[in-house]
Amino acid sequence: MRYTFDFAVLLPHWEAFAEGCWLTLRLSAVSVAIGLAVGLLAVLGKRSTMSAVRWTAQSYIELIRNTPFLVQVLFVFFGLPSLGISLTPNTAAVLALSLNLGAFSAEILRTGIESVPRGQFEAGAALGLSPFQTLRHIVIKPALRTIYPALTGQFVMLLLTTSIVSSISAEELTSVAQNIDSATFRSFEVYIVAALLYLAMSTVFSTVFKAIDRVYFSYPTK
Repeated sequence: MRYTFDFAVLLPHWEAFAEGCWLTLRLSAVSVAIGLAVGLLAVLGKRSTMSAVRWTAQSYIELIRNTPFLVQVLFVFFGLPSLGISLTPNTAAVLALSLNLGAFSAEILRTGIESVPRGQFEAGAALGLSPFQTLRHIVIKPALRTIYPALTGQFVMLLLTTSIVSSISAEELTSVAQNIDSATFRSFEVYIVAALLYLAMSTVFSTVFKAIDRVYFSYPTK
């Protein structure tokens, strides 16, 4: 088998690749912000004293965690219009990614909260702090210290998962690569470059997250 590599043909498309990276980062950032809010609401729902709220939160988490993301994004984009809810590809992508991250982050957040000894909650109450003040001043840092690696790993996973939303024509790096592939017919080179760009982005974010972990969440050594 003979194949002549020709990456030079991709040079005129470097701006498109750069825009694809930017679109991927923007899609990820918006989805992370919304997904974390959804995850926090799900955790509060699971800790609610109302059984209906607990059941709804648990059902949402189990439904999302036990179904493929591709099915979820296809349902949001192609299924919801049957109910009169039509979304653009990008909006459907953000909604599907946020719901997916929300379910997984909910379990991570729950683990963090439950890792804090119950005595610290009782100490906050004894000091006259409200539940929110107890969460903010006493619980949040030790909880974050416990869940930070898992939570940031989930963020990186979401960045890579954005490639799946190209199936509904949402604008991100994989969809840009598909367009360049159609224009150049150099699939091998196009997807090698796309894979390297995903690797670069995930490596940069993993490195930054680890640095933040060392500075803010590591235990003192002395």
